[in-house]
Amino acid sequence: MLEPAFFATFAPQNSEIMSDVQKTLQAEVKSVLETLYNCTDNTVIQIQPTKKEFEGNYTLVVFPLLRFSKLKPEETGKAIAEALMAKSDIVVGYNIIKGFLNLALSERFWKTTLQNIEKDSKFGITEATDASRHVMIEFSSPNTNKPLHLGHIRNNLLGFSVARILTANGNKVTRVNLVNDRGIHICKSMVAWKKHANGATPKSTGIKGDRFVGDYYVMFDQHYKNQIRELVAQGDTEEIAKDIAPTIIEARQMLRDWEQRKPEVIELWETMNNWVYAGFDVTYKRLGIEFEKTYYESETYKLGREIVLKNIENNILQKDEDNSIWIDLTNEGLDRKLLLRKDGTSVYMTQDIGTAIQRFEEFDIQKHLYVVGNEQDYHFKVLQKVLLKLGYDWASQIEHLSYGMVELPSGKMKSREGTVVDADDLLDEMQQAARDLAQESGKLNGMTEPEIEAINKLVSLGALKYFMLKVDPKKNMMFNPAESIDFNGNTGPFIQYAHARIHSILRKGEEIGAKPELTNYTINDKEVRLIQLLDSFKSVVTEAGEQLSPALIANYVYDLAREFNQYYHEYQIIRESDADCRNTRLLLVKAVAQVIKNATWLLGMDVPERM
Repeated sequence: MLEPAFFATFAPQNSEIMSDVQKTLQAEVKSVLETLYNCTDNTVIQIQPTKKEFEGNYTLVVFPLLRFSKLKPEETGKAIAEALMAKSDIVVGYNIIKGFLNLALSERFWKTTLQNIEKDSKFGITEATDASRHVMIEFSSPNTNKPLHLGHIRNNLLGFSVARILTANGNKVTRVNLVNDRGIHICKSMVAWKKHANGATPKSTGIKGDRFVGDYYVMFDQHYKNQIRELVAQGDTEEIAKDIAPTIIEARQMLRDWEQRKPEVIELWETMNNWVYAGFDVTYKRLGIEFEKTYYESETYKLGREIVLKNIENNILQKDEDNSIWIDLTNEGLDRKLLLRKDGTSVYMTQDIGTAIQRFEEFDIQKHLYVVGNEQDYHFKVLQKVLLKLGYDWASQIEHLSYGMVELPSGKMKSREGTVVDADDLLDEMQQAARDLAQESGKLNGMTEPEIEAINKLVSLGALKYFMLKVDPKKNMMFNPAESIDFNGNTGPFIQYAHARIHSILRKGEEIGAKPELTNYTINDKEVRLIQLLDSFKSVVTEAGEQLSPALIANYVYDLAREFNQYYHEYQIIRESDADCRNTRLLLVKAVAQVIKNATWLLGMDVPERM
């Protein structure tokens, strides 16, 4: 049974967010309205799936049509229905509930719809046909002072899925990463390694490169806090202690040395960053994340700095007495924003200015989408305003996909205190949980060890990705690893198992010589309901693209898997004695499997054929 929320998805109808069947029915209604009432306004035609408690497949909302008919709702509905019955070969029945006209469509039409879906292996996915619809999407954006963690996982999975959803809506999409490889936070790791590592490396310690460097970032913070406590005990205020602690002074000096390109600092910086990059690559590969291009802040900040200095001369920016450079956005409802520090070093805004300019110069893009947590909402408002004031009109094409934070049941995470959950640790934990669950259930009995290992990886990743993406991006979320791996309920493994079950049915059908095909079998209401749900996939993909929300895809594919499971338990398929009935049902479930595969592809998930 579909949740009421499923139908609500389709309430605000327009020609872009309608299924193929709805568009066909809209055309039929439009023709009738022109004949009856000389009405050519498509916006008044509101068609949505009929709620389960009423008979019919689709409901036409009659109220907006009364100003054309000049009749009561029931009279208007009846006139339209009778005209459709006489003119259309797809409408075969109707009932009227107040101002709602419920229409029943012909079995032949539903069978044709099913056949068209099954024939289209890419159903719901539109290839890019218009080069003018080029979207660049930036996501991941890690710092090279720590490994990827749980928050990065949501960012990466969200960015990658949105990229696929935009691609499925006919856009050309370029996925890019910006590595934050410079700044005071990087220097903190470098200072700690230089003082405390005694020449240790990831290779000598057997520790993955990004985690190795991250340990020194935590170490820096520990020493820094100890120094602050000592200074406060000696009579300094905490604010002063934070500013004069020896270790932070060393980090600031190292940042200045880096910007002055001192050879020994640059050599250490390159060495430690390369350790981190090697670690990142391993994690990205495990997550199945890829980029078309990677930018580095250590390069892009230079252009940003040049632009800032140039616009001092143009009087667009202001230099304070301490030589820091600012932009005044108070007239835009914002505040003054620092662009260069008093010592001439750059801030995040500086490099984001340079990065945006470089990208719009390199690529002919119509939209630039930044996937960044909601704590940066203000930053991106400022970035757009700064670029517009600097004369870059394309800044209006910048959009921030702001998403909520992710937490574990144990609470919030803090990088500096070493309480973050490393992405690799979480992936290991998920894979072990999948392995334990498979052993307990016996689902993989009889498979070889390599087959078991491959399925465990697939299931654990599917569990992680689905759980992360089923929540509206704008909302904060709680990630519960144990809940996500469950084969029952609204989870990735539940959907994966439905797909594997269908392929098991298809294999058994092949063994007995059954063929998925349309026959003279008369499909029942449950089967019509499944076809109708399959047909709605295109409109869900369209809406997901407009809202930049993989959650719409995730909840759709869960509804589909659940509807299939209910159908599977209520009706015979392979054991059905009537060959026509069996073959038509095989065609139906084959189409279900294909749409599940297409939907999960949009989420970055893989689905197995055996499980």
